Amino acid sequence: MAARRSPPPLSTEDFQSVGAFRLALRKFAAFSDASAREAGLTSQQHQALLAIRAHSGPEPMTIGELAECLLIKNHSAVELVGRLAERDLVVRAPSEADRRRILLRLTPPAEAMLEAITRRNLAELSSNGAIFRDLLRTLKRIGA
Repeated sequence: MAARRSPPPLSTEDFQSVGAFRLALRKFAAFSDASAREAGLTSQQHQALLAIRAHSGPEPMTIGELAECLLIKNHSAVELVGRLAERDLVVRAPSEADRRRILLRLTPPAEAMLEAITRRNLAELSSNGAIFRDLLRTLKRIGA
């Protein structure tokens, strides 16, 4: 049986790379939250719209799946969806396969709002390309 090699020690540059990435994440989160507020959404509402739109299952996202995705309790997701539905941003409909399951769909106004926020967020992320490259280089070097 071959002995496991211990990973190389982390360098100052490795710590700087992780630190820069962590700072970039915090700045991006703040930027994204501000973009959501400018569109009249809370951060959690924006995250919900994005989760619903990004869902890739065989049918639209359910409230339970939204709760899992946002790391919140099911009753909190029900309330969040209720507020989004009141604003005509989300439509709830029972599943054809299982009428107990409530499926979520974005309305056209929500789609437009989400696209505008996401375009701004992607532009902001693209400005951090060097930070992502440095982090990937660090990950490759240490074999992570």
